Amino acid sequence: MSHRTHSPEELKVIEQLGQARNLLLQEIHKVIIGQDEVIEQLLLAMFSRGHVLMVGVPGLAKTLLISTIAQVLKLKFNRIQFTPDLMPSDITGTDVIEEDRTTGKRQFRFIQG
Repeated sequence: MSHRTHSPEELKVIEQLGQARNLLLQEIHKVIIGQDEVIEQLLLAMFSRGHVLMVGVPGLAKTLLISTIAQVLKLKFNRIQFTPDLMPSDITGTDVIEEDRTTGKRQFRFIQG
């Protein structure tokens, strides 16, 4: 097994990343008590561009946790309530074709989900 030494610049970036993580956790813990493993897994998924499906009984602060992370990171937050009739386009949006009756010209218009 080989060991690689890091340059001073790399060590500085690693140190800054650790400090940023600690500040992020500090801000989250002002609102969310405990849930350290869940928070860690959520942040890992977010920063590795993964996806998270949070499932649990009511009252576990799932929505509060996500909205807190969004607020701390200055991100946009929307909550989706799943129902049996929910379609993917309800979330992602869809293109609809519209026709101008005077010219007969057709064009697509995006309707946000």
